[in-house]
Amino acid sequence: MAHLMTVPWLLLLIWMAHCAASRATRARADLLNVCMDAKHHKEKPGPEDNLHNQCSPWKKNSCCSTNTSQEAHKDISYLYRFNWDHCGTMAAECKRHFIQDTCLYECSPNLGPWIQQVDQSWRKERILDVPLCKEDCQQWWEDCRTSFTCKSNWHKGWDWTSGYNQCPVGASCHPFHFYFPTPAALCEEIWTHSYKLSNYSRGSGRCIQMWFDPAQGNPNEEVARFYAEAMSRAGLHGAWPLACSLSLMLFWVFS
Repeated sequence: MAHLMTVPWLLLLIWMAHCAASRATRARADLLNVCMDAKHHKEKPGPEDNLHNQCSPWKKNSCCSTNTSQEAHKDISYLYRFNWDHCGTMAAECKRHFIQDTCLYECSPNLGPWIQQVDQSWRKERILDVPLCKEDCQQWWEDCRTSFTCKSNWHKGWDWTSGYNQCPVGASCHPFHFYFPTPAALCEEIWTHSYKLSNYSRGSGRCIQMWFDPAQGNPNEEVARFYAEAMSRAGLHGAWPLACSLSLMLFWVFS
């Protein structure tokens, strides 16, 4: 009789594991084609025919508005009042990477797998450890070698008394490579680990491209799917061992 009593319990646990796995799958599907809950992002992605200049690759499906894309190209824009030229004029070839970085952050609907909740006054979500293609990171670092900065983490520690960021007292201006000795240091430290230098190359389907030709489609859609599916499989694998462990415990109790 005791053994018979375990059968419905085992069936219940199998059903619970299935529900947990289904919830994990749905949660991973929710990571695709989404916008962050942040300061200037749209609630949902959609077409924006008039995205400006470097933000235009996302015009078919974007989390940013036309106005946001225009502001992303301005010095000390209303977006964040950030001054790229805090240590003298930033080289144009360097600044274009920061504009592209801003466009990716504001416009991309393909960053869902790396969105994390945060408790900050200006946003409720952020990205963490987005695998940036190694060529994009390397070129960013190379093109900024002749420009100057005074900090390695640009998210915090600035003097904002003037209404825009200035170097804090005691911080000295040096070439970028002083604060960012490697491409990884630049990409990973400048925005508090929003990005992570990937070992994968552009076109691999395994890393996010900051730069891409929209005529060839958006390669980051495939990348987001790959990581979302990987997270889904991890959720499935995590649900079944729990069910099996509980099943064994019940079997031991009732046997």
